[in-house]
Amino acid sequence: MPLFSPLLFPLMAVLIWATNTVVSKAAATLVDPAAISFYRWLIAALVLTPFCLPQLWRRRHEIRPWLGKLLVLASLGMVLYQCLAYYAAHSTSATNMGVIGSLIPLLTLLLATLLFRQRPGRQAFIGMSLSLVGVLWLLGQGDPLSLLRQGINPGDAMMLLGSASYALYGLLIRRWQLPFGPWLNLYLQVLLAVVLLVPVAASADSLAVSVQAWPLVLFAGIASSLLAAYCWLQGVTKLGAERTSVFMNLMPLCTALIAVITLGEPIHGYHLLGGGLILAGVMLSQFKPRTRPALAERA
Repeated sequence: MPLFSPLLFPLMAVLIWATNTVVSKAAATLVDPAAISFYRWLIAALVLTPFCLPQLWRRRHEIRPWLGKLLVLASLGMVLYQCLAYYAAHSTSATNMGVIGSLIPLLTLLLATLLFRQRPGRQAFIGMSLSLVGVLWLLGQGDPLSLLRQGINPGDAMMLLGSASYALYGLLIRRWQLPFGPWLNLYLQVLLAVVLLVPVAASADSLAVSVQAWPLVLFAGIASSLLAAYCWLQGVTKLGAERTSVFMNLMPLCTALIAVITLGEPIHGYHLLGGGLILAGVMLSQFKPRTRPALAERA
């Protein structure tokens, strides 16, 4: 294996995103969720502007017909998903956030079935069912029937809604195939997200960021928004989309380990069983067995 394996790119991206989930939890007591949502994408926009603004200006006439779709994507993937995650951090654990976030591939499959009539195969259906059992076990803290009596923790519900939003974002960005290349696509969505988040920021109790909170905000704006995106794109380029996507299954494990080490969050049995069922369901739905050669070819 070479000194710097291509496998390190998606692994690094997953580690950054898992760390950002823990950062979201750590920031919950230090900065208003509306404020960090706004500052995160403002910082990303400022970093990208020197590199992407000249290209945006050259292609401004091509971009105009796509503004509606770009606005939808920015709303789903950057405003709704990220805002809900920051608000969810006030009432649920980073471990729960990581495990629920691992449902995104399954939610993508479910939304494709509901919205675009893409029928899942039997294996995918079994995987979805298995993950659903895991979700109920996790949200009910080992007692799924308690959900009928007490309801879902507000933070878990927000994270679930945010994950569904990001799943729809992933579906639409693949279907629409925006023709501007990955970095300009990202830059355009970041700019629109900043505009959309202005009224959200205006609703914040305080836009002040303490000295202790600035490293968390900078990590979210640079490492999570840009460095992780670069590593993921490199992984897709060098390994292919399918091999790279498998690394997302490491998210709940990485998030839980980082949360235990940095925040001292306890790991309970329902985390292990619920998270294991979710992960098994996701892997089962994504697994594609090799096609057997035709009988005629064997003969």
